[in-house]
Amino acid sequence: MTPLELERMHPIRPWLFIGRFSETQDDELLRRRDIGAMLQLADAVRQPGIPSLYLPVEDGEPLAPDLLRMGVEFVRLEKALGRSVLVACGAGISRSAAYAIAALKEEEQLSLLDAFCEVQSRHPDALPHPALWASLCAYYGEAVPFSTLLERSTA
Repeated sequence: MTPLELERMHPIRPWLFIGRFSETQDDELLRRRDIGAMLQLADAVRQPGIPSLYLPVEDGEPLAPDLLRMGVEFVRLEKALGRSVLVACGAGISRSAAYAIAALKEEEQLSLLDAFCEVQSRHPDALPHPALWASLCAYYGEAVPFSTLLERSTA
């Protein structure tokens, strides 16, 4: 496999990417994708010239409202500064998807379900853990059963 085939960074919008922890360590990939900021959810990685925020978010655990707010505010601020943002967790599937969904919801005034569908249309493996999804629903006051996500993801 070539390095590009191993790459799993997914562009959701020109300003928003979802990736995995290993991609936060690849300065060449970050430059190639023009990543200007990183929201890191697995571990803190420093890259010269790239602002980053590390939030200790565990997959499979409810998401603390203050951590959700801090992460989304970081993504939106970096976007407003003209930077593309990589949201990265361990595998680039669950925690990063949850934050990308929240960022799209707030930035584009989408419903949670519409934001999920937008993310999944560009990253078919994206699926927040049920506890993370429940946290998003509680934070935004939208009651969307996790089973609806499963139905949408298999459609």
